[in-house]
Amino acid sequence: MLSAVAITRGFTGRGRAARDPRLPPGQYDAGRDWPVLHAESTPRLATDRWTFTIEGLVDRPTSWTWAEIRALPRSRYSGDIHCVTTWSKLAMTFDGVSVDTLLDAAGVRPEARFVVATAHTGYTTNLPLEDVTGGKAWVVWDADGSPLTTEHGGPARLLVPHLYFWKSAKWVSGLRIGAEDEPGFWERNGYHDRGDPWLEQRYQGD
Repeated sequence: MLSAVAITRGFTGRGRAARDPRLPPGQYDAGRDWPVLHAESTPRLATDRWTFTIEGLVDRPTSWTWAEIRALPRSRYSGDIHCVTTWSKLAMTFDGVSVDTLLDAAGVRPEARFVVATAHTGYTTNLPLEDVTGGKAWVVWDADGSPLTTEHGGPARLLVPHLYFWKSAKWVSGLRIGAEDEPGFWERNGYHDRGDPWLEQRYQGD
């Protein structure tokens, strides 16, 4: 069950002799570590009951089973991810399906402007439609060549790597397309509406 979590400013990164240009301001390289952070209990989702749905301002509300979504054309992201708590993990590889492919199947209406990503746990996060289109977002199930672990959002999570990682909803269940912005869980609890790590958009007012 989701609940409000206190926000603490002033996270400090690790000292660096020479800053890696891949790191946004205020971030440190987590190296081999991939910290596990989330606001809700870790669910156990069987793939034979897993679904992903696109609904809202679309011509064809569409759902996929685990087998159906994995049968779609594959797409890969190779690059970095950045968490609002200041760690970054560099040179990762994720495999899944492009959100563009899923939205094309559903037929997004011209008046659509925003997306709410939903999770099987009830978690939500909001994004402008332009942040999940044009090759910027994926639904992924493999990380660095191995199935995504439950702790990291498996069997599948949203991946929006150019934004802070709370926007990449774990245990993703779908996208709801709308004409107006609808803040999600962390956005209602003080985090920035967009979350661009290069602009340090961590909290409301940043």
